[in-house]
Amino acid sequence: MADFETVPAAEVPAEAAVLDVRETYEFLPGHAPGAVHIPVDDIPAQFEQALDPDEDYYVICRTGGRSVQIAAWLTAKGYSVFFVAGGYDAWISAGHPLESTTGEEPRIL
Repeated sequence: MADFETVPAAEVPAEAAVLDVRETYEFLPGHAPGAVHIPVDDIPAQFEQALDPDEDYYVICRTGGRSVQIAAWLTAKGYSVFFVAGGYDAWISAGHPLESTTGEEPRIL
């Protein structure tokens, strides 16, 4: 049984700290505003430097497969995380904003 909560994308608070675990090529064209980006394979090497252990993180990827694994892993490391059910597909359906670092209209890959 998971020790983290699953949260529908529609219920993610506007001020939430979002952890995006997609690959860089996926992140750059579109992501949650202000999201922390650590690709899934880089989490073990970077999480301690990049994440505040006193912060609650909403972990997200495209559809949920990668983020559920990272939510479980970070929970085992003592972090407080929420798994965003449905990933960015659900995020967009919920009407949440996106931003891009490419200068183009934000989009999800």
